[in-house]
Amino acid sequence: MPVVELKTMDIRNGRFVPALLIGVAAFLLVGCNSGQQTAPTEAAAATVAPAVPESQQIAEAVLGRQAEVIAHGDLARNGSEQLLVVNRFNSATGGHTQAAHSSAIFVTRAVIVEKDDGKWTEVLRCDEHLKNTRGYVGGSPAAPVTGWRLVVNPDTSQGLELDFAPAVAGEESSSSNREAGGRTISIRWNTKTKRYQSLDQSHKGFLGEVPTLETPQSILK
Repeated sequence: MPVVELKTMDIRNGRFVPALLIGVAAFLLVGCNSGQQTAPTEAAAATVAPAVPESQQIAEAVLGRQAEVIAHGDLARNGSEQLLVVNRFNSATGGHTQAAHSSAIFVTRAVIVEKDDGKWTEVLRCDEHLKNTRGYVGGSPAAPVTGWRLVVNPDTSQGLELDFAPAVAGEESSSSNREAGGRTISIRWNTKTKRYQSLDQSHKGFLGEVPTLETPQSILK
């Protein structure tokens, strides 16, 4: 009798085990197919990086990866697209000051680029000196400047106006930067000469460019 019962159990197990194996195999097959279908989508999503705006690409091309666009549009009211790009003082990067507020920001370099016939070109550069396409702007300090206090006034009737004054890193919170840093140089687009130039003291006329800057050493000689 025990032998018969054992055979009966073998037969039943023999029918049950294949059915169980078939169910497991089907489950694994469905899981594999699902993984094969979702994997390419997930991989594609992982490899697609966000598109960098053209303005930021141009900014980084002229002033490196730390470049920041603080004004964009028809800045000079001359019908051309322009960008105002800056490198801030390292100590000032924590506070983001929008150009629209006409508040001072502290920069080591600033550039205005203009799009003309599909190409971007520099029309104003501020680094150690202030320069336009013709030379050094009138009133520029003779000695090299390592940093600038910049006030941006975008809403003037004649277009963007920039006020530059020499500054030193660490003076961002001082209210006397304008006096301590030296004379403020105001720059605006001159519709007659079709370039950015510095304004005279009356703010009604423009100063011409100079090809070279005399240093104190050259004056003593």
